[in-house]
Parts: sequence; structure tokens; C-alpha cells
Amino acid sequence: MENSRRFFFKKSIVGLTTVSNINLFGNISDQKNNIVFVEKKDYKVFQSIRRKLQLVQQYIGYGNFNVISFDEMLSISKRISSIGTFSKEEINFLEFIFYYNPSSHGFFGNRITNNITDTIDKRIITKIPYTGHYLFKGNAENTYYNMKKDVGDSLTLTSGIRSIVKQTKLFLDKINRVGGNITLAAKSIAPPAFTYHSIGDFDVGKKGLGHANFTSKFAKTEEFQQIKKLEYVEVRYTINNKDGVRYEPWHITTI
Repeated sequence: MENSRRFFFKKSIVGLTTVSNINLFGNISDQKNNIVFVEKKDYKVFQSIRRKLQLVQQYIGYGNFNVISFDEMLSISKRISSIGTFSKEEINFLEFIFYYNPSSHGFFGNRITNNITDTIDKRIITKIPYTGHYLFKGNAENTYYNMKKDVGDSLTLTSGIRSIVKQTKLFLDKINRVGGNITLAAKSIAPPAFTYHSIGDFDVGKKGLGHANFTSKFAKTEEFQQIKKLEYVEVRYTINNKDGVRYEPWHITTI
């Protein structure tokens, strides 16, 4: 497997359909912003990957899935018959989603991880109690606990370290929820190689707010008002940020 792994891929490996806005909406003339979809012919592979990733997560547990490596994921799926080995077509799809250049559809974030087989060093991470999430020891961990001390116990960690596999699952699930629209998905979930969660960033929220912590409602909470007063805290994705990502007041930068 490792010998055949490639570092750059042509678009032909996985079908992606590029459709301009004028083709999607006849009354719009802006052709500069391309909308990229997963092709219908690849939906069977796409859905099979999503199913297997879900089964791997169920098998090893939510917390462990946050830090699982690509090769560990392949090994587990091969060993556990109820999951099933990832096919060549499925691996090609996963590799393409990792290595492609999302600037073609308006995502301009930095590539954070260069190799799909990169791993999280378990010696330098710590699990945060009662959250199911991990943070890197040092700056990320210290920043989080300082925030809890200054904001209050109502503040909680909603997402910490994400391995390539975890980010891939989040990205593909988001693509599925928006009808296969990769462009739209990337506005709220960074493509797998482009997430700062793999090197230190984390998300916070208000206890009891649930999924609304990942919406504009979090910006209206007292917790966020307190966060804005903390000089040592910086939100990565501000309004109209250069990366082309939606406003994320919950996303804390530590890099």
C-alpha cells in the first residue's frame, strides 16, 4: 500500500464536476465562482466510504477516532469483516480528497498536512475529561484551561485534535448533507489537509447549547462576550476572512 501511495493526483482519478453559477442558476451571470460537485457516477463509492468511516468510529469509539491515522483506519477495516476492506476505488477517492487543491472552488486556506499517512503523536496529546476530545499538551491545553478559568465552567471543549481521518469524515458528511456540493461544504468544514485542528486549534462552546455552538448563536452567548475580552485568545475565522470560510466565533487559534 505504502509503495503505491502518491503525493499528487490528476483530477481524472475521481470525478468532480465543475459547474459555473450561470449553469446552475440561469439568471446569475457571475462565472468566476465555480461550484464543484461529486459526480453521480462516484456516489456509490462516496457513500460506501462514509459508511465504513462510521463503522470504524463505532468500533474504536468516538474519542479514539479523533486521533486515528489513515493506515490504522485501513488496518482496522481490513481486520474487521463487518466493516470491510477499503477498495482501490475508495482509496483513490480518499487520496484525491486529501491532495486536491480547493482554491479552484474558493477555499484559500493554507495546506497544513502534506501526507495522508501523517500521524498524531500520542505522547504529546492529552484527553480533556468529559468531552471526548484531545488537545496538544502545552499551548493548546493551557489556553483552554485559562479560558475556562476566565470565562467560567459553562465553557466547554466542543472539538479538539482532528486527525486526517476524522477531518475526512466530517468533510464527507458535510458534502453529503449539502447534496454533494464540495464548494459549499468547504465553507464550513475545511478539506482534510487544510484543518488547523490537526496541529493545535480547537473549538469551544456553551454547555447545553448543543449543535447551535457551531452556528451564529454562539456569538450571542455571554461566554463569547467574555472570550472577546481575553487578550490571549484569537478567533481564527473572523467575518470575511481571507480563507473563504464562514465566520466561526467558536474556533480558537493556537498557532
